[in-house]
Amino acid sequence: MSDAESPNEFEPIEVFPEDETADLRPGADDCYKCSTCDTNCPVAEVDDDFPGPKFQGPEQWRLKRKEDTSVDDSISKCSNCMRCDSACPSDVGLSQMHNTARAEYVEEELSKTSLTYWRNRILANYRTSAFLASKVPRIANAAMNFGPARWAMDRVFGITSEREFPAFATETFREWWEREGGADGSRERARAARERRGEDVDAEKKVAYFHGCYANYNTPEVGKAMVRVFEHFGYELVVPEQRCSGTPMFANGMLDDAERHAEVNVSSMGDLIEQGYDAIASCTSCSMALRQEYPELFDIEGIDELAENTWEALEYLRVQEDLSGELSAATVEDENLAELAYHAPCHARNQGLDGQALELFADLAGVDAADVGDSCSGISGTYGWKSEKYDTSMKIGEEMFDHMEEVEGEVGMTECPTCAMQMEHGTGYEIRHPLEIVESALVS
Repeated sequence: MSDAESPNEFEPIEVFPEDETADLRPGADDCYKCSTCDTNCPVAEVDDDFPGPKFQGPEQWRLKRKEDTSVDDSISKCSNCMRCDSACPSDVGLSQMHNTARAEYVEEELSKTSLTYWRNRILANYRTSAFLASKVPRIANAAMNFGPARWAMDRVFGITSEREFPAFATETFREWWEREGGADGSRERARAARERRGEDVDAEKKVAYFHGCYANYNTPEVGKAMVRVFEHFGYELVVPEQRCSGTPMFANGMLDDAERHAEVNVSSMGDLIEQGYDAIASCTSCSMALRQEYPELFDIEGIDELAENTWEALEYLRVQEDLSGELSAATVEDENLAELAYHAPCHARNQGLDGQALELFADLAGVDAADVGDSCSGISGTYGWKSEKYDTSMKIGEEMFDHMEEVEGEVGMTECPTCAMQMEHGTGYEIRHPLEIVESALVS
């Protein structure tokens, strides 16, 4: 009898059917249901109906592999704060599962003719709206905050009227950058700075700035601070062609849109990395996308090299320069910055960057930066702009608001632009980026 005919031949039981499609969630079997992710989820803390990240990730994935089930609509309640990733003791890629499940839900369950779909698509593609608004910023600012228009957007599209739309700058960061001479102007200023600092004027100190949508269209002062601070340390900057990092698209299940933007970013930034540049982001959500979410979700040539060479701005200077030493010898004269209420964004925490601003400013004369706790701000990008999510967003933010009001002064500080929106909305405080504090201390 041949081996093929042997009655004792072992044939393994097929628990899960084979699928030729590569699965993006290989870590699901590492989940041992400790529920640490659920206890760290800010949405689950305030919404008893939300089943939590463990269900949205490993459990839902197992159900779908065993049964012909659709993605549960509760996936839309996940804010994509990614706190579950850093909380998980088994390093399960929970946010990766959530992103892919959300995309599947949008593709297969959400009607493409529904107002919800188009509301989410508009919010996810903020860069497009901001680009158009930047052409007529004063008109756009007046129109977007016109009472009847806000009421209509709330009732028709479900974009909350409780928040004021952020103002569009009358000059974008990229327009300012070109007016200042672009890369050529930066090279001249960097060489002059290296000479002043006693460094080799021909040193290879060059970075590619990924400014993101918000610093370009809404808060160019953050981009300007980034340029001035890096040039102070002798770095020449280039500002390459770029699209949105994709963060709002991930959160709204628009992965096809995100991949199209990622292809441009990987190509333009990747070319510069080959030339010896490092990629620097001033927004922690942007750095999170480039260094973690891109390689998790997409297969694009050069994506791993981009991830390996992406840094958050202050992180880079802490490693490459004596930033702490220079700050400890400096003084901030602006009395408005004397007391700062600092919030660490969730996406900064997930990169291990949550304490760096407080550490950097601990010995900076003229500044007292106080931590307002480890809670989520609640806005999570576009999440808090949706009418049905607004109350949840504000409940999540209550702890942060309370801690901010305990701090002397009325100025907040954070690296995340949408966290800044929430901080301002909940307290009325002026919000600054840490780079602006460094600029005030070091750049005359």
